[in-house]
Amino acid sequence: MSQIAQLSEAEIEERFHVTGTLPISFLLVGYARTKDQFTVSFGGEDMMLTTLLDAQPAGDRLILDCSGSAEINRRFLESGHNVFAGRPGGIHVQFTTGRATEVIFDGGKAFAVPLPKHVVRLQRRETFRIETPRGKPLQFFGRLTGGKLLNFPAHDMSVAGIGMTALTLPDGLSPGDRLENCHFSLPDDEHELFFSATIRHITPQVGRTGIQQWRIGLHFENMPAVEENRIQRYIAKVERERHELLAK
Repeated sequence: MSQIAQLSEAEIEERFHVTGTLPISFLLVGYARTKDQFTVSFGGEDMMLTTLLDAQPAGDRLILDCSGSAEINRRFLESGHNVFAGRPGGIHVQFTTGRATEVIFDGGKAFAVPLPKHVVRLQRRETFRIETPRGKPLQFFGRLTGGKLLNFPAHDMSVAGIGMTALTLPDGLSPGDRLENCHFSLPDDEHELFFSATIRHITPQVGRTGIQQWRIGLHFENMPAVEENRIQRYIAKVERERHELLAK
């Protein structure tokens, strides 16, 4: 499991946040030159794939390519909160921008958004991880080699894996075990995600009430790219909702 799940927000900001107009512009211009693609989540349920075209610190704007869908482009222009995520060079990069406007760039239509206030740039093998809602936690299901059913609530998630909490530890469960036919459902999603996973760690922990429990970390092994996009959309939605609550 990623070390980032164990870091405080201050530590995450110090280690992974790129800030300042010029450093951010320099970073984003590099992604534009290498034509790295980013997924943009917006409007609650919408997503589009785009390529960065330029970053202009003097104008405080990031230029990006339009979608091939006129309807998606229209809805993107109506969104005031846009979450960009990509993996240039295998390093997870994520940032948030405000409302887009339509511009002409190099003779063609493009979008311009304000430069982000910061860019989260995680080290290799580390992925952006969120705490999942505790009121109605995601439920993970899987089976041990012998056929015993596993069912644990999740406490955090990334596109690479999921962290779960167990009040009792099933016999025969060990780090390194591979679990087949795993699945869970994302909120308001009609279809379950199916995958295999490897147990990365089992960590004993005493809860706030003094009750012994275990944290179990799973790494997704064969999650299809389309399912990773569904997880990324869910992560972006949770982050957006938390920002909106903090802004109130």
